[in-house]
Amino acid sequence: MSLAPHGPITANRVPVASYPTYQEAEKAVDFLSDHGFHVQGTLIVGVGLRSVEQVVSRMTYLRAIGLGAASGAWFGVLIGLFLGIFSPRMTLAVVLWGLIWGLIAGAIYGLIAHSVHGGRRDFVSESGLVADKYEVLVESELVPRAQELLGQIGKSTG
Repeated sequence: MSLAPHGPITANRVPVASYPTYQEAEKAVDFLSDHGFHVQGTLIVGVGLRSVEQVVSRMTYLRAIGLGAASGAWFGVLIGLFLGIFSPRMTLAVVLWGLIWGLIAGAIYGLIAHSVHGGRRDFVSESGLVADKYEVLVESELVPRAQELLGQIGKSTG
């Protein structure tokens, strides 16, 4: 099933409003819902999508070791809990050994993984999709009522 503007999902839906942020579009749909509008089937569609990668920090060997150790510790605790559940006597020692070995293995893995990159991609980043605008689409037979309600908050563009 396609999410494209002219695909099967949006085939009988019409844009009634456009907003610069998702939060504003969300407030508009909430406003419609609060005023008894049948919101089932209403869509918030991001238009003009682009991928944005925000650099958070520099990746150093120490940070790679720390991040690897942290993820390894979580994995080690989970393995320790799993083994502890099926052992005749669940002891805290099994969980602690899992934590310690996970920490060590994760730190080593983090160091090796960062070293393999050979200086490429020496940064930590977060990726996401952002849109130029967000359109609220409703079923074509509900357009007049949606425009009337959205006109009360001064945001109707349809």
